[in-house]
Amino acid sequence: MTWRGQRFSCMSRLMRVVPGLLAVAASLLQPVISAADSRSRPAKSSPSNCRLRSAKGDIQHVIYLIFDNVHFLRDNPNVPSDLEQMPNLLNFIRDNGTLLTNDHTVLISHTANGILTNLTGLYSDRHGQAVANSYRYFKADGTTASSSSFKYWTDLVDDTGTPPADGLSNMVTLDPNTGLPKTTPAPWVPYTRAGCDFGAVALANVVLENTATGPGGDMTKVFGTGSPEWLEAQTSNAAAAGSAARQLAQTDFVGMAIHCGAGGGVCAGNSNARPDLLPDEPRGYNGFLGLFGAKAVNPAIAKGSSVLNDLNGQPITDQFGQPGFPGFDGLFASTTLAYIAQMQEQGIAVTFGYISDAHDQHGIAGEIHATRGPGEADYVQQLKNYDEAFGKFFARLAAAGIDKSNTLFVFTVEEGDHFVGSEPTPADCDGVTTPCTYSLVGEVNGNLTGLLATQQAITTPFTVHADMAPTIYLTGNPARTAPVTRTFGRALGQLTAVNPYNGQTDQIAVALADPVGMKALHMVTADPQRTPTLVLFAHPDYFLFTGAANCGSPCITVPTTPPTNTFAWNHGGIQPEIATTWLGLVGPGVRHLGDDATWADHTDTRPTMLALLGLKDSYEHDGRVLVDQLDAWAVPQSLRAHRHMLERLGGVYKQLNAPFGQFGMDTLALSTKAVKSGTATDDSTYTSLSASIGSFTDTRDALAARMKSLLDAAAFHGERIAEFEAAILILEAEILLNELHSVAQH
Repeated sequence: MTWRGQRFSCMSRLMRVVPGLLAVAASLLQPVISAADSRSRPAKSSPSNCRLRSAKGDIQHVIYLIFDNVHFLRDNPNVPSDLEQMPNLLNFIRDNGTLLTNDHTVLISHTANGILTNLTGLYSDRHGQAVANSYRYFKADGTTASSSSFKYWTDLVDDTGTPPADGLSNMVTLDPNTGLPKTTPAPWVPYTRAGCDFGAVALANVVLENTATGPGGDMTKVFGTGSPEWLEAQTSNAAAAGSAARQLAQTDFVGMAIHCGAGGGVCAGNSNARPDLLPDEPRGYNGFLGLFGAKAVNPAIAKGSSVLNDLNGQPITDQFGQPGFPGFDGLFASTTLAYIAQMQEQGIAVTFGYISDAHDQHGIAGEIHATRGPGEADYVQQLKNYDEAFGKFFARLAAAGIDKSNTLFVFTVEEGDHFVGSEPTPADCDGVTTPCTYSLVGEVNGNLTGLLATQQAITTPFTVHADMAPTIYLTGNPARTAPVTRTFGRALGQLTAVNPYNGQTDQIAVALADPVGMKALHMVTADPQRTPTLVLFAHPDYFLFTGAANCGSPCITVPTTPPTNTFAWNHGGIQPEIATTWLGLVGPGVRHLGDDATWADHTDTRPTMLALLGLKDSYEHDGRVLVDQLDAWAVPQSLRAHRHMLERLGGVYKQLNAPFGQFGMDTLALSTKAVKSGTATDDSTYTSLSASIGSFTDTRDALAARMKSLLDAAAFHGERIAEFEAAILILEAEILLNELHSVAQH
């Protein structure tokens, strides 16, 4: 999951799957439902102190899996989608539960904030990662620095300076009691407080993400200066780049974790266990332990062995053959699913895992990156490998007594993406019987600095978080109403480019937002230093960055060499193929609905899971319980009593509050008009539209809070709701949405 030196995530073209083709794809792909691995063994019963509180007490296991850019929608109308090419998984969801095909990601649409929104049930403004997979922040002198979104849960933005350039938490939220920034509550806490061990495989920010040995480095904070682990990391970090020795610390300590339940769980008596520290956690979090890194996790789940085999019986290693974590791009289905199965078999009742994208080739353990287009032979083969891995996974779990009767299964994806490439050859290729080939694949790269200077005579100094949706930081951090900011915004809206793939002239900016528009989209966090000056949502073919202030070297290119560095799956933007995702639910209490087009987004996953499990968070989610997808007996009486009204209330609430709901998209349309409007001598339109957006957003926030209070009262507090009050709120919300839509359209 590498993204320009970090984790990469990736597309799909908006086209509804034709259900009848699934059987054809399944027969062509010859799905394998393997017999249980000979090494599997009956599962240990869940530890007696693991107290999941589902309605009938029948959920004993939780298995949550999130993919990087695996698509339900087709990227090419002739080529079966990613999920169609994994019938073992697709049929498991459809035959046993519900597949929500109208789920949505958040803004900006990237791996880090997609995963973190799923894990927390919070929009980006409340968990801190609105710009991902890295972000920039203003320093005191008006310049910017960059930080990674992928950091362990308690890490800071900057822990190197004295004082730091930004000393707030990477995962930052506002304390509702003090109004001050603090670390976002951690997603494993309700489970571990219930006595359940929580196993995490490559899960963003829940596992260690670096091997730094400085004062704020993960090795220092978790293991301590001078510890054997710290010394290993220090030696490894000093070794030659590209060597096995340099890779060793990452292989041993990054990417895997078990957060142990109250009472110790698998950590009890384990010499590798370390304190699981969450100093900002509401109601405190003391005395908990964790295992960090494969060097500690593998022996705990594999009877003392340092080696764990994948579902094909091959040792899981890095690219140098060293056993342990294979890297975030090495999380193939056969690898992640082997870890999940092994943890479950060893009594770790709650397991969350990440699976790498299927459309890029990652070598053995993520050491290469070569992108592929829909229907190319090795893309299809990789999906076939994933499908076979799911067949083995379900069979192995069943042999261990872990199945839909006692397990809550959750499958989802953090975002979609948009393929950028030439037309396939042959034109009617389907990828399964006739492989597709492409003469050229790759995002259209655009030098914003050069385009602004040559097309608009703008030479204002700025920095950019390079992206399909680049965030722009004007040096000096001028106010949004400052003449330099307004001139710059108008210029962004005028940029054009000739598309190398079709020769057409494209308007680069599809949409624009300044901080007023960003606030409506849940993009303004508790850390003001992270708020960009502007964000540009681009035409889906383009990836934009800073460069030379001229176009002597082309400002618009499609990089083709070396081919292993080509990126062709673009994301971050607002296009439907990027925004629309999917969510699969299977297990006790989940209705058997097959495909379901209910409008949902990533914030709904966590409250729905916790409602089924009878657990609670210490904070209020932004999402809602997906009541219609759950059996009546599986939810509190308060939800059953008001089911129809809560469905209506929840549906309107999502359109009001979700970034990709009607309110979000209409305010973005207004924001675009505002940023592009006016002249140096008359900026009255901008002033008026910005005031309207701000007023609409304030009204939205107050109304959404009232609606959410009713939804939570029924879902988590067992309170009967006043249906008349709910009906009034629905009416108020619909009036607000209609009024905003009218303004946005005219």
